[in-house]
Amino acid sequence: MAQFTLPRDIFHGEGALEQLKGLKGSKAVIVTGGGSMRRGGFLERTEKYLQEAGMETLLFEGVEPDPSVETVMRGAAAMTEFQPDWIVAIGGGSPIDAAKAMWAFYEYPDVTFDDLCIPFNFPTLRTKAKFCAIPSTSGTATEVTAFSVITDYAKGVKYPLADFNITPDVAVVDPEIAYTMPAKLCAHTGMDAMTHSIEAYVSTAACNFTDADAVWSIELIHDWLVKSYEGDKEARRQMHDAQCLAGMAFSNALLGIVHSMAHKTGAAFSGGHIIHGAANAMYLPRVIQYNARDPRAAERYADIARRLHLSGDTTEELVASLVAELRHMNDELNIPQAIKYYGEGGLPAETSIIDEAEFLEKLPQVAELAIGDACTGSNPRIPTQEEMEKLLKCVYYDIDVDF
Repeated sequence: MAQFTLPRDIFHGEGALEQLKGLKGSKAVIVTGGGSMRRGGFLERTEKYLQEAGMETLLFEGVEPDPSVETVMRGAAAMTEFQPDWIVAIGGGSPIDAAKAMWAFYEYPDVTFDDLCIPFNFPTLRTKAKFCAIPSTSGTATEVTAFSVITDYAKGVKYPLADFNITPDVAVVDPEIAYTMPAKLCAHTGMDAMTHSIEAYVSTAACNFTDADAVWSIELIHDWLVKSYEGDKEARRQMHDAQCLAGMAFSNALLGIVHSMAHKTGAAFSGGHIIHGAANAMYLPRVIQYNARDPRAAERYADIARRLHLSGDTTEELVASLVAELRHMNDELNIPQAIKYYGEGGLPAETSIIDEAEFLEKLPQVAELAIGDACTGSNPRIPTQEEMEKLLKCVYYDIDVDF
């Protein structure tokens, strides 16, 4: 038996934000990040529509990229004081992820973060509030997923939280909000979405319901991401839909070790943060090479290559073509191919912000944490400690995987 869970309602297309007028409640807390939603007028419109729905509103602003445990606890405290019956999160993946965790602590003040880190161990939510998510970026798809990622900066670890309880009740997928995305953000979030789709398709938990979302989103992302990066408005609209479909796939089929590695390398090094989408883009081709030793995964990668009209007669040739195509997309999107070339802001550079000596020193611990990540269990192959260390070296030095 398997489960396929989505939000009750997904409003999509230009003008979808106005559907907030139809929400029923008395109080709504609006969780958001930096100033982009305010500058674009979307925060003001969100407040206006909720107030037209008869709700009193409270703003919780300033959620940082890769939200911290501390921010989550501050938000939960604000909710406890305000007592909303709707939590409305608008922005990129960070404010929506943070709001999901705030939701749990608001409804269950005595729960601990360690409790929530156990996959599918959340208490039953919606005892106090429902949740509406409005994404401004085209990648994380957290508006339709059962996941949230919170960072403990003191420990240098990203925690992926996983439970169908935190799948939002309502998602508003309005491409107008994504039209203003900076190009670099478009690239990173877009390759995050591509990784979601591909990992979901080869996941050991994949099924007919998730495959349909995964394969179509892969085709859409391949067709439209580079054009979206270049600022094409129609491409932005297509990508906003595609990333949401990718989210439907991975929220139910789960992910794999690309995400395990990205979670555990993201905040691990003193030189700076490895942006999540860029990490996925760099790691995905090498993980495909690793996973392709599993016959089922190899055939599924080959199927993707055929759907993208890539060259190759044999499964091995098609897998190689897929790897080459993803690396070509990284080049077109100005994303580094390996940690060794990862510069400031996730741009290619001759000298990485991640020190080689520190990387090697922390390698055993990072590898162990990646193996223990919640995403590892549904990967086609479960790496040993030795294999994960070798794989991490491959993504650092840009080396083909042959094991």
